[in-house]
Amino acid sequence: MANLKLTRVNKVQVLTWSDGGKGNVFNDESVGEWSAVLDQLESTPGNTALVIASEDPKFFSSGLDVFWVMQQPDVKPFVSQLENFLIRLSLLNMPVIAAINGHAYAGGAVLACAADFRYMRADRGRFCFSEVKLGIPFTAPLLEVVRLLPAPDAVYELALTGEAWGGDVCAARGVVSASLKENEVLPAAMARAEQLAELDRSTYTAIKRGLRHQLVASGQEPVIAE
Repeated sequence: MANLKLTRVNKVQVLTWSDGGKGNVFNDESVGEWSAVLDQLESTPGNTALVIASEDPKFFSSGLDVFWVMQQPDVKPFVSQLENFLIRLSLLNMPVIAAINGHAYAGGAVLACAADFRYMRADRGRFCFSEVKLGIPFTAPLLEVVRLLPAPDAVYELALTGEAWGGDVCAARGVVSASLKENEVLPAAMARAEQLAELDRSTYTAIKRGLRHQLVASGQEPVIAE
């Protein structure tokens, strides 16, 4: 795949995103790649966990590929594809941890919300739902993904103000599990993934999907590993 690299470290799957300095953006190509990776992960046997990382030194993900979107005569098929991918990731049949090494803006922040746990760099990078400033309201499915953050007061404020929070604020407000030095983010995410990969995968998946029942009720039919 051009932009995504999936490797395995013991029981942990590491998915690294790098789109050549474009900011790890969502367009038809990248969402197609993400969906193909989810096909592979869903069918992977045994107990495991996923860490989502970025090779871009500045961005975890900057969200939509705005230039590409503006060129599309009809964005509805792409929006539906993006919604389906993020719901699938939210319900993935394994633990998912995001290593947020840089900015997570708009769709990039929604991507982070789809993970079960998040670790963020303290000294650089912001977490921001910029939709309210861009004049682009959340679709109903994407708003349900945003609401997965276990910090409803923070979600309310972030979504309605478009403020950009650094790692320390995000940690204090419950958006991320910890705010760390740059070289500590990925190791912390890996350590949590290694811990969770030891748990029974079917049980973990059933509990996660029970907690995220509003997405299960949206009509998705995710796979539960045996």
